[in-house]
Amino acid sequence: MNIWHGLLFLLVLLTISEGKLNVLLIVADDLRPSLGCYGYEPLITPNIDLLASQSVVFNRTYAQQAICGPSRASFLTSRRPNTTHVYDQHTYWRKRGGNFTTLPQHFKNNGYVTFSVGKIFHPGAASGKTDDYPYSWSVPPYHPSTQQYKMAKVCPGPDGKLYMNIVCPVDVIAMPEKTLPDLQSTQHALQIMQNVSRFPEQPFFLAVGYHKPHIPLKYPREYLNLYPLDKIHLAPDPSLPPKLPLVAWNPWADLRERDDVKMLNVSFPYGPLPKHYQLLVRQSYYAATSYMDDQVGQLLKGLDQHNLSSTTVIVFMGDHG
Repeated sequence: MNIWHGLLFLLVLLTISEGKLNVLLIVADDLRPSLGCYGYEPLITPNIDLLASQSVVFNRTYAQQAICGPSRASFLTSRRPNTTHVYDQHTYWRKRGGNFTTLPQHFKNNGYVTFSVGKIFHPGAASGKTDDYPYSWSVPPYHPSTQQYKMAKVCPGPDGKLYMNIVCPVDVIAMPEKTLPDLQSTQHALQIMQNVSRFPEQPFFLAVGYHKPHIPLKYPREYLNLYPLDKIHLAPDPSLPPKLPLVAWNPWADLRERDDVKMLNVSFPYGPLPKHYQLLVRQSYYAATSYMDDQVGQLLKGLDQHNLSSTTVIVFMGDHG
């Protein structure tokens, strides 16, 4: 088991009533346990912290592999990568490792209606190009339409032009379709809650996967106000450690595709990012996390509004930090 403190798991069991309990599973992409509930004061995450205060908080949970496809295949099948044989973003465990029963599939096989919203399984080849539907889900999984602009030039630059950046605070109204992926996922999940509340005898498993704080750090600009740049500090290890094994170094090739990183002319593979840019990245990671926290808060309010809180188990986790 790799020791990666990137996987957090919060479970709240509210009021147990007769019959089967509903399940709300919330997965945040690339979320580190840098949260208030884990003692990390710079982050402003009141909704997650409130959930944690009413929950069992796991302090020793580890990601099996620090990449989306293998990690998600692992925790959704309850098997290690050396069993699923998923080590990348292109391998489907049912074809390579075995026809394993997944977590949502288990609920579906036991009378639950199951829904996938946003990023739960890694989309594409890693989940059979169907997000494992119909094995795991009662209806086709929902993906926000604006996720198609992940690699688009939508980030405003100081010269008034648009770029494809890593650091990308935006005005939502100026975005394609005038929204963002996680905003769409929240609205779709709330609509599902409204629909299922009409049939209280039918238990549901609702999985909502948020894309933030995964790169690009694209989020509503107003969240920057929570984190003034002069209050942001560098990481305690901001450069290449002198005795680090070269195999352990990530040259962040995916970042180098972005316009703002290209403009830095950083040498490959060990060139350090300028300190000012490091601060901008950390500031935007914090802002994107607070943005995601607000989406979590809306889901929790949705449960209350539709009288589902007392019959729903809530699980919150990050896929691998």
